[in-house]
Amino acid sequence: MTKAIMIQGAGSNVGKSMVVAGLCRHFTRKGLRVRPFKPQNMSNNAAVTADGGEIGRAQALQALSCDVPPMVDMNPVLLKPETDIGAQVIVQGKRFATLKARDYAKAKPELLSRAVESYHRLAQDADLIIIEGAGSPAEINLRAGDIANMGFAEAVDAPVILTGDIDRGGVIAQLVGTHAVLPEADRNRIVGFIVNKFRGDVSLFDGGRVEIESRTGWADIGVLPWFADAWKLPAEDIMDISSSAGDGFKVAVPRLSRIANFDDLDPLSQEPGVTVEIIEAGRPLPGDADLVLIPGSKSTISDLQHFRAQGWDIDLLAHVRRGGHVLGVCGGYQMLGRKIADPEGIEGPPGETEGLGLLNVETTMSPQKRLARVEGFDLASGSPVTGYEIHIGETHGPDCARAWLEMEGKQQGAASADGRIKGCYIHGLFSADSFRAAYLQGLGAVSEIKDYATQVDTVLDALSDHIASHLECDTLLSLVKDT
Repeated sequence: MTKAIMIQGAGSNVGKSMVVAGLCRHFTRKGLRVRPFKPQNMSNNAAVTADGGEIGRAQALQALSCDVPPMVDMNPVLLKPETDIGAQVIVQGKRFATLKARDYAKAKPELLSRAVESYHRLAQDADLIIIEGAGSPAEINLRAGDIANMGFAEAVDAPVILTGDIDRGGVIAQLVGTHAVLPEADRNRIVGFIVNKFRGDVSLFDGGRVEIESRTGWADIGVLPWFADAWKLPAEDIMDISSSAGDGFKVAVPRLSRIANFDDLDPLSQEPGVTVEIIEAGRPLPGDADLVLIPGSKSTISDLQHFRAQGWDIDLLAHVRRGGHVLGVCGGYQMLGRKIADPEGIEGPPGETEGLGLLNVETTMSPQKRLARVEGFDLASGSPVTGYEIHIGETHGPDCARAWLEMEGKQQGAASADGRIKGCYIHGLFSADSFRAAYLQGLGAVSEIKDYATQVDTVLDALSDHIASHLECDTLLSLVKDT
């Protein structure tokens, strides 16, 4: 039997993903075969797995923490929001349906069954599975049919550790309040608690820990101080994207309303000589930007309309007139073209939408999604490139004759005649050190990070040390249960 523990949160964004990643690395370093698992995730920042599907970016990072490749069974249900009331549902790595919230509730019994199936398949090669919840079990109005928190814990009989976020305030109420509102069976499933994101002298919260423990009966697993290097790890949540200040070279990134696969920004954000500025809706694109990077989007046509509504199309033309550079990745690449055709109505009513017209290409949307991990090289510098594709639509046109990448033996991307405007479908380009250095050098900037992948791994080791120093990991391990 495989042992398991589930980390749930007393609210959203309390740091569950980081805690799970740190625990995964800690117990992996102890010699256990550890696997991450999240039954249901909601994110447009997906990772392409070794077995050809897609999962949430956090589970891919957690797999890295376990020194194993990411697999679809680590996140069997992934919700990718397309509108305020609907999302594309990915099941075991593949598109299942696009559902509105009310329709999703009807699908939950089948989805729970598929999640349990993935869990048991994953357990066949694991000593310990660390399960991550979503949102909070205190949302008891969603308990019926739940597959993200207590519903799944009940299905596999997993004990739960509840995590609270002291940085946002009211952590005692978060944890004790959750205890108060939960049904008795769910309350009894929780065996311990963690207080996360503490700043300052931890001993000042000793009385708070005593109060939580006495009012709930849960084991005190510890108080986890703020982990300052968390920003160096790939973010999953749109709310975790923030600007980073470097010297000299500025990259402006408009925050699209359905921004997707924004891990392209992570390596650039860590370059000391590069400023990555996230441009919020309502703000103009800055006139001093050297590069405008238009990221991926879950809904390209909708985000193109959003782009224009902010006046960014006018700002972008001014940027180009000043001699600035533009890079569009995936959905951003599609926006840069002359036209986006959606004859089957995949992203809305069938029809055509005028693009930004900065590349002489056109895109046609189609139902087939391209999911692949790819390798190749930059045609200009010969630098090796690894990345992934995750998109619908095919792009063609005269500017594709100026492809600037070769991936899997095929030329990829498009460029303007002067080379200042480029687009491609490849995510993860900037994780390749020699490519990132060559690209920045071509724009007059310098890359100072020589091994980005090793730097991420080093931060995971530091996170593991942080976890081991402040949490009662032996106590936590004693609370796991055969499932």
